[in-house]
Amino acid sequence: MGLNIAILHVIMVFLSSWVSCGTASVSYDHKAISVNGQRRILISGSIHYPRSTPEMWPDLIQKAKDGGLDVIQTYVFWNGHEPEPGKYYFGGRYDLVKFIKLVQQAGLYVHLRVGPYACAEWNFGGFPVWLKYVPGISFRTNNGPFKAAMQKFTTKIVNMMKAERLYESQGGPIILSQIENEYGPMERELGAPGRAYTKWAAKMALDLGTGVPWVMCKQDDAPDPIINTCNGFYCDNFSPNKAYKPKMWTEAWTGWFTEFGGPVPYRPAEDLAFSVAKFIQKGGSFINYYMYHGGTNFGRTAGGPFIATSYDYDAPLDEYGLLRQPKWGHLKDLHRAIKLCEPALVSGDPTVTPLGNYQEAHVFNSKSGACAAFLANYNQHSFAKVSFRNMHYNLPPWSISILPDCKNTVYNTARIGAQSAQMKMTPVSRGFSWQSYNEQTASYEDNSFTAAGLLEQINTTRDMTDYLWYSTDVKIDPREGFLRGGKWPVLTVYSAGHALHVFINGQLSGTTYGSLENPKLTFSQGVNLRVGVNKISLLSISVGLPNVGPHFETWNAGVLGPVSLSGLNKGKWDLTWQKWSYKVGLKGEALSLHSLSGSTSVEWVEGSSISQRQPLTWYKTTFNAPGGNDPLALDMNTMSKGQVWINGQSIGRYWNQYKASGNCGACNYAGWFNEKKCLSKCGEASQRWYHVPRSWLRPTGNLLVIFEEWGGNPNGIFLAKRELASVCADIYEWQPTLMNWQMQASGKVNRPLRPKAHLSCAPGQKISSIKFASFGTPQGICGSFREGSCHAHHSYDVFEKYCIGQQSCAVPVTPEIFGGDPCPNVMKKLSAEVICG
Repeated sequence: MGLNIAILHVIMVFLSSWVSCGTASVSYDHKAISVNGQRRILISGSIHYPRSTPEMWPDLIQKAKDGGLDVIQTYVFWNGHEPEPGKYYFGGRYDLVKFIKLVQQAGLYVHLRVGPYACAEWNFGGFPVWLKYVPGISFRTNNGPFKAAMQKFTTKIVNMMKAERLYESQGGPIILSQIENEYGPMERELGAPGRAYTKWAAKMALDLGTGVPWVMCKQDDAPDPIINTCNGFYCDNFSPNKAYKPKMWTEAWTGWFTEFGGPVPYRPAEDLAFSVAKFIQKGGSFINYYMYHGGTNFGRTAGGPFIATSYDYDAPLDEYGLLRQPKWGHLKDLHRAIKLCEPALVSGDPTVTPLGNYQEAHVFNSKSGACAAFLANYNQHSFAKVSFRNMHYNLPPWSISILPDCKNTVYNTARIGAQSAQMKMTPVSRGFSWQSYNEQTASYEDNSFTAAGLLEQINTTRDMTDYLWYSTDVKIDPREGFLRGGKWPVLTVYSAGHALHVFINGQLSGTTYGSLENPKLTFSQGVNLRVGVNKISLLSISVGLPNVGPHFETWNAGVLGPVSLSGLNKGKWDLTWQKWSYKVGLKGEALSLHSLSGSTSVEWVEGSSISQRQPLTWYKTTFNAPGGNDPLALDMNTMSKGQVWINGQSIGRYWNQYKASGNCGACNYAGWFNEKKCLSKCGEASQRWYHVPRSWLRPTGNLLVIFEEWGGNPNGIFLAKRELASVCADIYEWQPTLMNWQMQASGKVNRPLRPKAHLSCAPGQKISSIKFASFGTPQGICGSFREGSCHAHHSYDVFEKYCIGQQSCAVPVTPEIFGGDPCPNVMKKLSAEVICG
């Protein structure tokens, strides 16, 4: 009987790891994913279609392919596709089918993370807010109403993909799907209902019959045959829950998101490459970069709350779709090295051999004789000289060398051969002629209503706007003591978040706001009240709904109280339960002042009469589109907080008054990385520049509308183009390169060749000058190089000769062309920075 069970288990494993239909198939075992019978190490990158424009998609996809990717991964964003129950939208930035077909045309595969919960720092985690009001609903648990809605939408997406024949089982590009998202931690919190929901979600997905495997990330108990996968900064120690499943990393975090009020995180390319190489040497078969292109949270799509409009994520392609160097190039070189090792990697498990206290070798062999080795040095501080197969290798700290023939090093994760780049923002339109319109702070004649007590904000606005007015009257007796020179009464307001402006009789009295870590807030300060009736108006502002956590249906925002006045003759006056007037949104929103048609519906104040630093002010201007194709951005640094539109399209929220606090000291690539390790922009606005997609512009007469909540100076706003300022090389004289290995493998040379410093400006640019050049022991990084104790004096002359006037150039890293060896018996390198113009 035991033998029968064993045979049955083998059959089940075989069936569960093989999905096919027609002419195509996707299968897997513990070492690899196979597509049409070809065993692969797959390299993937996340590009979220709504975070860029359709006009950007082809270029993003091509740059991903050029960077060595096999797969594009994306979530499906439920709230964008079903903004109202049963009313679907798949146009514009939400044209999912178009996006997938463009990926297919580029010759890449797709991993479709249907979810439909996304998290993704996206508003409400990707759930439509109307879902909160389905009777009896409880999100992401064993709840009938939620499961019915989730199954309906998931089925809608799967059937749409089938109708377009987009699954690999139909000859399409989708080779993997995901159901749910990072549910494991939630399941542990919910207990039995969570476990039941996991099993239901898995069965529901399998029953849809996509013909390709499904995955669940961060889900250790993913039911067979669904593959459980890892997310994180490092996933080398992860193992799937069954021996026959491949080791997959669905989110290798390339950086971290930006929050208003927080410094901007970045992740060194050396550490990211180290983490990927470490995962592959430990038997990994699928790696996805989250994000490969982060993009922009246009409109009100940012969640959190307090997530910035930029979702750059320090990704290999920056927010504007430009190459982030050296990260893009360093990873491209890594991918090429991994692909050279692929025949051995997919053949079996490695043999692991210690090479020292912190060093080891992972060796892969195939039956056909292919051999690949990964030599690792886990020491964070010291180089290591190791002996492997009778040869010596020098390993930098916290690095892995890749030897596709178990002999010659073609790549080391800590040795960047790709060029670095310095970007700049060049003004192209400034000196706008502004008009203004002041929002009325205490006008409740239109669309206002009253209620006893304080109302929760999300339930009141249905998240159709960031803004909810709370207003009440207080009558001050002429006998009050504070009127005769005492301290002003103190107004205290408790709010569930996220920001609050307090107006007394139409005048801004104060502002307070929370943070991502603590969105709740308290306003408590003296207010200037007068004899008679005073109007207290509270403008409560949401800054994106939360995107992660249990019980979405219970989340709240707004002024929940108590609200009180203290310092009066009678002591403390509780205002919480008296009559309050409410108005959802702003008058300017109701009039659609941001739109091309609505902007003409009011009388605007002309230029010289504009009052700067005035709260609750709308500004508008028109401008012509600048020439060229460079990405564009608005500099909003002189503004405080609000929203911005171009030709009626929302760029998103800005909040330049909220300065970043944190520790932005020097960052060493070596050592364990976390989101707080490497930070920038401390003391500055978390986000200064706001992406303006070229496709949103017309040749002339573009409408730019700003709503400023707090008080800013619009005369400081200007439009700039993002372009390359300079490019750098920083290469050691005996640095391993793929070209060296190929030359040696072909037998054309019998010893390593010295590398070359390759420098390229953007198309249309040429190298105009040499900012720095030194062959010897230069110090510093791109943008701040300096000479070391050893320097070849002809360094500048060589770069003048090879590079000036060229779009790109290559300079050999060899002493001869620099006039001889400036310091014999010293390991030298070449550092250079050239200006692009």
